[in-house]
Amino acid sequence: MDDTKKQHLAELLQINQKKQRIEEINQLMQSADFWAVHTEASKVTQELQQLSDIVTMFESAESESDINELEKLTLLSGEYDTDPAIMTLSAGSGGTEAQDWAEMLMRMYVRYAEKQGMKASIIDISEGEEAGIKSATLEITGNFAYGYLKAEAGVHRLVRMSPFDADKARHTSFALVQVIPKLNRKTVDINPLDLRIDVYRASGKGGQGVNTTDSAVRLTHLPTGIVVAVQNERSQLQNKETAMAILQSRLELLQKEKSAEQVALLKGDFREAAWGNQIRSYVLAPYRLVKDHRTNVESTNPDEVLGGSIQEFIDAGLRYLQQQA
Repeated sequence: MDDTKKQHLAELLQINQKKQRIEEINQLMQSADFWAVHTEASKVTQELQQLSDIVTMFESAESESDINELEKLTLLSGEYDTDPAIMTLSAGSGGTEAQDWAEMLMRMYVRYAEKQGMKASIIDISEGEEAGIKSATLEITGNFAYGYLKAEAGVHRLVRMSPFDADKARHTSFALVQVIPKLNRKTVDINPLDLRIDVYRASGKGGQGVNTTDSAVRLTHLPTGIVVAVQNERSQLQNKETAMAILQSRLELLQKEKSAEQVALLKGDFREAAWGNQIRSYVLAPYRLVKDHRTNVESTNPDEVLGGSIQEFIDAGLRYLQQQA
């Protein structure tokens, strides 16, 4: 590989920073206390593997195909791209129609994660009265989970012949997708006096913690108004730990974010899921087409897309985000 090109790729991939983080993790692993908390140790060792893979690929790159693979990785070189993703889906106005659409989107992302060898867990869910979901929060773990999914944030629009309308009229529905990284490190000190902690009985499909005990946890960070709810684990303690980790992530991002719109989203003030805001349309009638309005990537097979085959849209979305940076 040409030295100039290799140096450019090294800067884009932040190779020196990754080597420094690898050294920090290796030193961390020498501590006798490191393996005491299995879940935290597992997260850090996964991060180490991801970082090591990138550095190894970079250092051994010689052929054109190697370079092409590395250039793909430049789309995943953001500060948080190796972290797990926390994805929140919220139905727009429109009652059952929108709630059914939000659930369809949730299934699409779960299937995408499975196709990519990732794991998607429903950590909180609020069901619709008749069908679908009012909202749901997923935790998606695996290689570059946040890196891949960050470009999916925005309003998604569905046009179809309604299965809930006796006249089978065409309906348009909207749902909002929000994606943040779940950080594997504690960087923000949270004063316990700033928290209101509510516990309640877990309910709803999908969560393995649905039981008869008050295991679900809702944290409210009083200074910012941020609310995090988790109900998928069987124990109240596990749900609280997960909720605290998500709150930590949102508070760190809030400190770093300068965009007023992103600050509002991190606080939970969602933009309206309505016409004019959509990043992608999924049209099932009168014709069949999925189109991303940012990148103009299209598919005439909506069933395949809704079945989780969205990598083409994600790759184009990442290139779009890189151009906007």
